[in-house]
Amino acid sequence: MSIGITDEQVELADSLRKWAASLSPLAAVRAAEGDVRADFAAIWSAADEMGVAAIAVPESAGGGGGTVLDQAVALEACAHELVPGGLLGATIGSLLTGRPGRYGVQVHPAGAVWDGGAAVERLLLDGGDVTPEVGVDLSARHARVSAPALTSAGDDRRRLLAVTLAAAEAAGVTRWCLETAVDYAKVREQFGQRIGAFQAVKHLCAQMLETAEAVTAAAWDAAAAAPATDAGEGDVEQWSFAVDVAHVTCFDGAVEVAKACIQVLGGIGFTHEHDAHLYLRRALTLRALAGSADAAAERVTAAAVAGVRRRVDVDLEGRDEAVRPEARATAERIAALAAGERRAALVDTGYLTPHWPAPYGLGADPATQIVIDQELGRAGVVRPDLVIAGWAVPTILSHGTDAQRERFVRPSLLGELTWCQLFSEPGSGSDLASLRTRAAKVDGGWSLTGQKVWTSVAERADWGICLARTDADVPQHKGITYFLVDMRSAGIEVRPLRELTGEALFNEVFLDEVFVPDECVVAEPGDGWRLARTTLANERVAMASARLTKSVERAVELADTRDLGPVDRVEVGRQVALATVCALLGVRTTLRALGGHGPGAESSVAKLLGVRSRQDSSELVVRLQGDELALLGPIGKESGDPLAADVWEQLNTRCLSIAGGTTQILRNVAGERILGLPR
Repeated sequence: MSIGITDEQVELADSLRKWAASLSPLAAVRAAEGDVRADFAAIWSAADEMGVAAIAVPESAGGGGGTVLDQAVALEACAHELVPGGLLGATIGSLLTGRPGRYGVQVHPAGAVWDGGAAVERLLLDGGDVTPEVGVDLSARHARVSAPALTSAGDDRRRLLAVTLAAAEAAGVTRWCLETAVDYAKVREQFGQRIGAFQAVKHLCAQMLETAEAVTAAAWDAAAAAPATDAGEGDVEQWSFAVDVAHVTCFDGAVEVAKACIQVLGGIGFTHEHDAHLYLRRALTLRALAGSADAAAERVTAAAVAGVRRRVDVDLEGRDEAVRPEARATAERIAALAAGERRAALVDTGYLTPHWPAPYGLGADPATQIVIDQELGRAGVVRPDLVIAGWAVPTILSHGTDAQRERFVRPSLLGELTWCQLFSEPGSGSDLASLRTRAAKVDGGWSLTGQKVWTSVAERADWGICLARTDADVPQHKGITYFLVDMRSAGIEVRPLRELTGEALFNEVFLDEVFVPDECVVAEPGDGWRLARTTLANERVAMASARLTKSVERAVELADTRDLGPVDRVEVGRQVALATVCALLGVRTTLRALGGHGPGAESSVAKLLGVRSRQDSSELVVRLQGDELALLGPIGKESGDPLAADVWEQLNTRCLSIAGGTTQILRNVAGERILGLPR
């Protein structure tokens, strides 16, 4: 997905990409190769007439009167087509001066003048002569300041604005590289089949998608956070934080995706004839112009230690006005109750699961869900976690009988019933369709025999959702049925499994001719695979928390309380940035829902990036504490020793890239279902 989320931004991006392509920009770049004085006058003239570089300049000054985010959408679209002629420098200069023009801008003291070679007017930090150069990026003409007479201390707003807009260009480059690689992988044949069917290529493309979504989300947030010139200190602080997160994320990300694009293209990608190297050159140059990502990561660490967290305020455009008074009153009424009475009140009001249909929820639209979340949070009311019931009950609501809904839904919401999930088997982990647990039809129901594994809370669960094979003569996905199993039934044996943390949180479950009555079959026999993948049409919508994940917060604490060196502080900042991007992916999904659209690719890659964030950050936390690990006693999450709890968290997070589908399988899914690569 591109930076733009709203229909207007998507339309702007589409129209600008088509316009930019009509200019034949790559032909112009190739024609000007080696010409230091090339100014791409015809393309600049067309861009100036369109007002592309002045979209965010006030209308009173001859601009478009748009936002910095609108401007970022435009730059991303033009970078997607690699439009030459100095749009980046012109945009930065136009926003700095408040008037349209063709500017070259020196962003860092003693640094290059961005697009200074083709500029009419130059905004310098240093005095001296300006000399145009042909650099690595063949689509630009930057310049150097020779014999500077004066070096200033820099201009922080200039830097923030420059990085914000450069990140938008990086997103455009990244998107083109991803699309080009995927399109090629769909048609290029080797060894008798299209290369996109090879798992290695599929995984590489899926990793490109993960990086592209991270780059896009970070670039979007930096532009969205840009305040007006008269903004308060808090707004500037938030923008600065967002910009540094984008700096850490976008430029390295663009380079990596551009390199991966060439790898997928193979030999043709290494030729000068193919356009891929032009995009790699732009990515490398943007990274060099922006400056050190490590310095940005250190700034992220310093800000996080000072208590800064990214807070994204969603404009509900007045849709909250009608529902907020009632939501606030209800939340305050629940908060006034004794702790033991709050859960029932949440269930009775529908506030525990407002996205579920009545009478168990409110059938609330996305805006109402967000308002309820906000008001419960303001009142200090924390919803209980439904755990496996959060998966079982939606299936019963969507596909169960009235009797099943009456029997199971409300007691599950009240916490009177605990559920476990009997899906995985020793030979059927990610390949769930190959399960071997059998269900034979008997008088009044079914007899289940088989083995399940990795089953959390089975030792205390009241009921389990179970998949079993009821027809072995049809394709695997069609012969599976969805059962509700009473965990107190005869024939069930639960054996705890001790994990690498030393604890036993999972279980093996053995089923030996366990009787399940017909009334505990959900939907029809053979519908199990479809039901296992079910979700309610009215999906849960929530804003991401400003708080970072547990291990990232712990890393920030260590950066505050220990004398970490610069290398370690950079690593902490990179983990803060990644966790922030993961939260931003959720915000973008929420904004799409508010706009009436389904989730984009960011929702599908959120688990992949989230797993990486949690595993890497928990490992960093332990590493920051040096050789104390070697002298540690028993570990445990409830240990009074912080390091013991940290080590437990590091070991426990190893399950995240396995549970719910391994990372490798999920990359296959992303490659096939999102990118459209062949199976």
